[in-house]
Amino acid sequence: LNKGQHDAILSFFSLADRKILLPADILFKTDHDCVLKLFQPVLLTWGQCIGEECGSGGIQTRTIWCVHTEGWTTHHSHCQHMDKPESQRHCFKVCDWHQDLFEWEVSDWGSCVLVPFFSNELKLRTAECITAQHGIQRRQVHCVRTSNRTTVTLRICEFFSQKPPVEQACLVPCPQDCVVSDFTSWSSCSKTCGAGLQHRTRHVLATPMYGGANCPNLTETRTCSSPVNCPAGEDEYQYSLKVGAWSECRLPHHKDALLSGRTTVDFTSHRHSHHNHHQYHNHHHVGYQTRQVRCTRSDGKNAMLSLCTEDKSPLTYQACVMPKDCQTSDWSLWSSCSKTCRSTDLSPGYRLRSRIMTQIPVGGGKRCPVLEEKEACNIMGDLLPNCPRYVWRATDWGECRILPLLSQQDRRLANISILCGEGIQTRKTYCVQVPDDSAPHHRKEVSRPVNARLCATEEPPSAVQHCSIPCQNHCLLSQWSTWGACLHDNCKEPQGKKGFRQRRREVHWESSSSPETCPHLVESIPCEDPACYLWQVQQEGSCIPNKHPCGPGTAVQNRGYWLIRVNFRSDPPPTEVICEVACTADCVVGSWSSWSPCSHSCATKTSEGRQSRTRTVLAIPGKEGKECPTTPALEEWRVCNNHPCMVFYWEASAWGPCIEDTSMNLNKTNFWNGTPTCAVGVQIRKVSCTKMGVGSVISKRCPDSSRPETVRACLLPCKKDCIVTPFSEWTACPSTCIPQNTTAATQSRYRTIIQRSANGGQECPDTLYEERECESLPLCPVYRWRTHKWHSCSLVPDSVRRGLTGAGEACGNGLETRGVSCVGESSESANMTECLRWAGPMPPQIRECRVACKDDCTLTAWSKFSECTGCGTSTTRKRSLTGRSKKKEHCLNEKLYPLEETETCPCDEFLSQPYGNWSACILPDPSVSGSLQGWMSHREVKECGQGLRYRAVACTDQQGHLVNPTLCTDSGYMVEICHIPCPLDCKLSDWSAWSACSASCGSGLKIRSKWLREKAFNGGRPCPKLDLKNQVYEAMPCHSECSQFEWRMEPWSICTINTVDDLPACGEGVQSRKIRSVSGTSGEASSVEDSLCDQEEMPPRAQVCFLACPNDCVVAPWGSWSNCSLCDQGTTRNRSRRILRLPASENSACPELVQSEPCILNSTCFTYQYRVSDWSTCQLSENAICGQGSRLHLLDCIRSDGKIVELQRCEQFGLINKWRLSESCVVECPVSCILSDWSPWADCSHTCGSQGLTVRTRRVLQEAHEGRPCPSQLSQTKPCPIRPCYLWLLSDWSTCAVEGAECGEGFRRRNLSCVVHWGDWPESPPQPVEEELCGDKLRQQIQQEMEQPCFVPCPGDCHLTEWSSWSSCQLTCLEGRSFETTGRQARSRAVIIQVMENQGSCPHQIFETQPCKEGKCHSYQWRTGGWNNNERTVWCQRSDGVNVTGGCFPQKRPTTVRHCHPPCTKPFSHCTPSGVCGCEKGYTEVMTTHGFLDYCTRTPGVDNNKKADVKTNSGRLKPGPSQAQDLFSEWTLRPVGPDTLSAFLSCLCYLFILFYFIFFSKPSKTTKTSPPPQKPLTLAYDGDMDM
Repeated sequence: LNKGQHDAILSFFSLADRKILLPADILFKTDHDCVLKLFQPVLLTWGQCIGEECGSGGIQTRTIWCVHTEGWTTHHSHCQHMDKPESQRHCFKVCDWHQDLFEWEVSDWGSCVLVPFFSNELKLRTAECITAQHGIQRRQVHCVRTSNRTTVTLRICEFFSQKPPVEQACLVPCPQDCVVSDFTSWSSCSKTCGAGLQHRTRHVLATPMYGGANCPNLTETRTCSSPVNCPAGEDEYQYSLKVGAWSECRLPHHKDALLSGRTTVDFTSHRHSHHNHHQYHNHHHVGYQTRQVRCTRSDGKNAMLSLCTEDKSPLTYQACVMPKDCQTSDWSLWSSCSKTCRSTDLSPGYRLRSRIMTQIPVGGGKRCPVLEEKEACNIMGDLLPNCPRYVWRATDWGECRILPLLSQQDRRLANISILCGEGIQTRKTYCVQVPDDSAPHHRKEVSRPVNARLCATEEPPSAVQHCSIPCQNHCLLSQWSTWGACLHDNCKEPQGKKGFRQRRREVHWESSSSPETCPHLVESIPCEDPACYLWQVQQEGSCIPNKHPCGPGTAVQNRGYWLIRVNFRSDPPPTEVICEVACTADCVVGSWSSWSPCSHSCATKTSEGRQSRTRTVLAIPGKEGKECPTTPALEEWRVCNNHPCMVFYWEASAWGPCIEDTSMNLNKTNFWNGTPTCAVGVQIRKVSCTKMGVGSVISKRCPDSSRPETVRACLLPCKKDCIVTPFSEWTACPSTCIPQNTTAATQSRYRTIIQRSANGGQECPDTLYEERECESLPLCPVYRWRTHKWHSCSLVPDSVRRGLTGAGEACGNGLETRGVSCVGESSESANMTECLRWAGPMPPQIRECRVACKDDCTLTAWSKFSECTGCGTSTTRKRSLTGRSKKKEHCLNEKLYPLEETETCPCDEFLSQPYGNWSACILPDPSVSGSLQGWMSHREVKECGQGLRYRAVACTDQQGHLVNPTLCTDSGYMVEICHIPCPLDCKLSDWSAWSACSASCGSGLKIRSKWLREKAFNGGRPCPKLDLKNQVYEAMPCHSECSQFEWRMEPWSICTINTVDDLPACGEGVQSRKIRSVSGTSGEASSVEDSLCDQEEMPPRAQVCFLACPNDCVVAPWGSWSNCSLCDQGTTRNRSRRILRLPASENSACPELVQSEPCILNSTCFTYQYRVSDWSTCQLSENAICGQGSRLHLLDCIRSDGKIVELQRCEQFGLINKWRLSESCVVECPVSCILSDWSPWADCSHTCGSQGLTVRTRRVLQEAHEGRPCPSQLSQTKPCPIRPCYLWLLSDWSTCAVEGAECGEGFRRRNLSCVVHWGDWPESPPQPVEEELCGDKLRQQIQQEMEQPCFVPCPGDCHLTEWSSWSSCQLTCLEGRSFETTGRQARSRAVIIQVMENQGSCPHQIFETQPCKEGKCHSYQWRTGGWNNNERTVWCQRSDGVNVTGGCFPQKRPTTVRHCHPPCTKPFSHCTPSGVCGCEKGYTEVMTTHGFLDYCTRTPGVDNNKKADVKTNSGRLKPGPSQAQDLFSEWTLRPVGPDTLSAFLSCLCYLFILFYFIFFSKPSKTTKTSPPPQKPLTLAYDGDMDM
C-alpha cells in the first residue's frame, strides 16, 4: 500500500470525525422565534460506507427528522428546510485487507486505584474491610499504523474491531495501617545535674498502604531531673566545634583572583562541571576541597570560634583527587536467544549483552553502571520450530549367555561350551534426537547419539531380557513292538522272495519340536517268502462220511482273508477238505496243540529256532479198529525264526547347514510368523542303512519304504550388515583464547554399534572413537602495566591556604600521583582497555604524601630488613629520631612514630593432616577400552576384592591458613588399600545316587537329592527352596517289570492207566508234566529258582486223565471259557466240546458238551483300568539349568485284583487312554541382579572448602530373582580435594567519625579484607591472608559502597536517629493467602530532641521501604492481660509474637477498665476484680437476699490488718437456705458492657422469676433451737467444702 492510499484513508476518517463533532441539537435558523423554541432536527449516526469498490467512491447515509422540543415527532416542514443537515456524504470504503494496515495498541493496566464510594451509595464505608475493596484500573488505547506505529484516529480501528476496554474493575486489598514496634526503654537523662530530657523511640515495621492510617510519632520525650543540683556559677551552655561537609574537589584557578587582598573561596558543595580535554586515562589531577567550621552553642546558636578551639586551628582544607566517572565501552551485540525452539514449557528465553569498563572511577566519581544486561526474548515462540525430542534407543540384543545364571559352585564344574536352555542377553541403551516428522523414515532409524542427560525425563528401555539356547533333543521312547509278519517292501509291487519283518516304537515325549533328532523308530529283519496277505479259515463244518456212517469223508470250511496289503495273487484254500469220522472201534486222536515258543529269536550259523506241537490219544482202538499213530507221529517240529540274527535300521545324521539351492524359488513365501524371508535354500543329511552292532551296509539291506528324507527346504540366514550410528557431535572446544604454556585442547566423538554383522554381511568399522586437537585458538594476548615516576607531593594551593588561615608555611599532608600506561608483549603502547581486561590489578596511581613542616618529627630512613633465620621466624627493620625531634615529647610516642617494624619470614614448609571420613571402598574400574564401542561387553562386574579408599588432606601453612593441597600431596588425598568381602553363594552337595524305583511292579518314581552344605553369605546367591531336611530332590519316572519270571510248562505225558490182568488199558488214569521257573518270555528263557515265581500261581504237575474204551463215546477236550460281559451276580460264562466218536450202543450216552459257571469277580471274572504314576519333577535337557521342560508319568494297566498286567489287556477290554503322559513345565531361572556401569564421577558439590563431595551412581537393569540380590550401594561418594576458599570480606560500617571536630558532617567507612576459610563458615572463622590471593581489590572496591556521609549531632542538636534495621519481609495477604510474590520491608529514622528550645529546627521523621523475597503473611490480633483493680493491659500482637502498634482493627479493641453495676456506693466498698461490689480489707460483706452488697461490717476481733477466720464465722452464722436463696446462689452477676446487651436482658428475666418466688412462696420455718436470724456473711470464697 503506497503512502497516498494511507493518507486517503486517514483524510476521509478525519473529515468524518470533524463532521460528527458538530453538535446535533443546534436549531435551524428561522425568522419565527416560536419555531426556534419548539422544533429541532434529530440526527442519527452515519451508516456504513457502501460502494462497489474499495476506496473513496463510497456513500454514507443517515436519517434526519424533525421533533418538537417536548420529544414528539412532527412534519419536516416545521423545521427550516434550507438549514436541513446533509443526509448523505461521500466516504472511503474500507475493505478487509485494510485491516492489516492498522491495529489496536494497548498499554499495560495501571495500578488499581481505590474507589471510596459504592455505586449508588453516598456515604463512606466505615465498617471493617473483610478481604478487599473495590478499585479501578485504566490503560491507554490507541489506533496505530502497523508500518511505523504512529497514532491515527480511533475510528479506523473501530471499523474492524471493537475498541478494547480502557477501564476495568479490580480489587484493592484492605487498608493497611502503619505498624510500628514497641517503644524502647527510656534513654538516660540528657543532664547529670538539674533538669534534662530523656526519650524513647520505636521503628516502622510496615508502612501504610491502600489508604491505611499514617505512622504515629516514633519518638516520645519527657523531662527528667537529677537529684544533684548543678554547681552555682557553671555556664549554662556547652560549646562544640562543628564542621560541615567537604566541598566538591576542584582544581585551583590558573590566576588567583584577589579581592581586597584575600582569595575568594567557594564553600558550596555542588559539583562544577569541568571539561578536561586531551587528558590521558593514565593521569589524575590533584585538586583541593574545603569545609565550613563553626563553634556552636547547645541552644543551637553560633559562638566565637575561639570558644571551641584552644591553640590548634581546625582543618578547613585538604588535597583531593579530581573525580573521574566510570567509563564503559559501547554495548556488545545481543547474544542469540537462549530459547531457540517451541516447547511445552511456556517460559521465555533470554539474551545477554555486555560492556567492559574502560575507566576506573576515582575520587568519588560515578560508579560503574551495570556491565551486563539480560532481557527476555521469544516470549511466545509461535514462529519458532518445535524443540527436538529426545528418546531412548537400544542396540540389538547381544548373544544369549547362560554363565551368569550359574552359581560359583556350578561355574567351576560346568562345561561352558555345552550349556543350553534359558539364559539372559543384554543390550546397550543410548539417547538420540527424534528426527523431524518431515524426514523420511527408514526401516531402522539410525540417529546421532547425544548425551544421556537429555533423555533423563524418560524411563530407559529394558537392557536385559531372557533368551534360550536350543538343547540337544531328548526323546522318551516306548518299548519295541513284537516283530511283524514277513512282508514285501512294497506290497503294491511285490518283487522277489525276499521281504522284511519290522518292529516299531513310538515317541512318548521329546524335549524339542524336531522329531528328526530322535533315535530310529523302525528296525527291520530280512526274511524269505514274504506274504502281504493270509488266508484264514473262519469256521470249519462237521465231517460227513462219504459212504458209511464212519470213515473217510469231507468237511466244508468258510474261508476269509487277513488283509495285510491289497491285491490277492495266491490261490485261496479249498472250500472242502478231506476228513475222517472215527468208527466205534477206531483210535481217536485229539487236535494239534498251539506251537510252542520258538527256541531262538533268530538263526545263526550254529543254531536255529525250532518249535513243536503235540496231540494226544483220546480213545484206544478196539478189535478191528483203526490203530493209533505211533508216538513220534503225535509230535511235530518245525523251524522258526530262521532269519539270520541281523537287525537293520536307517540311521540319519543331523541336518546340515542351509545352503543355497538355485532350483527352488520360494522367495514369495513368508516363513516363521510372517517375517519376510531371505533366499530359500536346502538342508541335506546323510541317511545310511546300518546293521545293528556293525555299522553301515548297503542300502538294499533296509526297506526303502521306511527310508527318511535326505533333503528339505530351509531359509538361508539373512545377511546382516553391521549398523552403526552416525558419529556424535564433537565435544566442545574452549571458546576463549588459550593461555600461554598450556597443552592443546582436544575434542572427541564416538559412535555406537547397534547391529553386528552376520552371515557374510558388511563388517563393522574399526574406528568407533575419534579424538582430535581443537582448531588452533589464538593465544591470550599478553599485556602489562607500566608505571611512571611519582610526581612531587601536591598540596593545597597557597592562595587557598592563605585565604582560609592567613599566611602560613607551605607544608603538611598532600597527594602525589604517577602515570600508568598499558604496553603490549613487545613493550608497544596499547589501549588501557586491554590491560584492564588482561593485565590483572591496576597499580595504584595515587598515594598520600607529606611535605615536612618545621615542627614535624624527623626520622632516619628505614634500614633493610634483617635476614630470615628459618621457618616461622621474623625479620625486622629500624629507624631513629634525628635532631630536635629526640627531645620533643610527642615525637617519643612510638604509637605515632614507630621505630621498629617486624614481618614474618616466608615459609615453604606446610603441614598436612587428614580431614573428614574415609570414602567407601572403591574398586578399580575395569578396562574401558571397549566401553565406547556401544556393544554390551559381557564382562562380569566385579563387586568384591581389593580396592582403594580415599580421605581428603587439608594442607595448611605455619599460620594455620589453608593452602592448595598440591603443596602437600600430588592428589590431595590419603589413599589406602581396602577389601570388600566377596559374596559366597549357597553350596549344595552333589547329587546322590538314584533310589530304587518306588514300585516293585509297574510304574513309579526314583529319587535323588542334594543337601545343604553352606548357606549364602555376604549377599551371595540364596539357596533354592529346601524341604524340612534342608534338601532338594529330583524325581524321575521308572518302571519295574512285573512278569520278569514265569512258570514254563512242558506237554502232558501219555495218560497212564493201571490195568488188571488183560483188561483193555482204558478208563481213568493219570498224566504228568514238567514245570520249571524261567526268566523272560522268549523261547531262549533260562531256568531260575522256583522261589522267584509266584507259588500261588504255580500250575499243577499232574492231573486225572480219561482214555475212552472201545465203543465208548469220545468227546474233544473242553474249549476255552467264553468272556464274561459283566462281572455281575447272575451272569455266567460257558465252554463247550464236540463229539469225536459216537458210542457203539445207542444206550450209551455221551458226556455233557456244554458247561456253565457263574461270573465271580476276581475269580472267574476280572475288570481292568488304567493307572498313572505320580508326576516327576520338571525334566530339562541334560545341559540346561533352567527354562522350559516337561514332567512325565507312566501308565499301567491294573486288574481288579490289583495285579499289574500288560497294557494290551486294557486295550482288549475296550478302555480308552485319556491320560497325558507329559506336560510342559518351567524351571524358574535364578537371575542375579544386573547393574548398569558406574556413571562418571560428578563435579564437586563445592568448588572449594572441606564440604565438597563427588558422587557417582548406577541403576538396576534387572532385579534379582532367586539369584544374587542387588547391593544396597547404588551410589558412591568421595571427598573432593580441600582447596582454600578465598573471599573478599566486607567489614561492618564504622561509627561516624568527624575529622578534627567534635560534631558535624563526617564519614563512616568499611574495609575490604582478603580472607581464607574452609567452606563451612561460620564453624571455622575466616582468617586474613594476602590480598593478591583474592584478586583485584580495586575492582572489588568500586563495586561496593566503601564510604558513606554521616552526621554526629552536637549537644543540643535536634537530629534523626540512625536508620533502624530492615523489618522482616511481609506480604500483602487476603485471608492468610498471598497474591504477590514480592514483599516489602521497612526501616525508619526517629527524631531526637535534646533541648526543648531547638524544637523548631527539628527535621521530620522518615521511613522507607524496599522490595524483598521470601516474605510471610502476618495477621494481627488484640491481646489482653489479667484484670488488676478492674484494669488490664490491652495490646496488639502480630502472628509471629511481636507486639506492635497498629494493624489491629480499632473498633474491636477490648476494654481496659471495667465497672461494677450497680456502682459501689456503700462505705468501705469497692469494685472487685470479679465485677461485683466487695468490702475493703478488714471488713466483711453483708449481702441482701437478692445477692447484692448491703453494707460492710468490720470483721469482729480482727485488726484492719488481719483477715478474719472466714470459715468459723460463716459456719456459725449461716442460716437455713430458702428456695430463692438456692436459686440465686447458682448465678453470678457480671457487669453489663455495651457488647453484652443480650446477656443483660437474660438477667432481667431471671430477676423476674426471683421476685415471683419471693412474693408467692411461703417463708421457711426455723426451729426453736436455732439462733436468731441474722444477715448472712458472704465472702467471695470458692472451693472449700467447710463453707
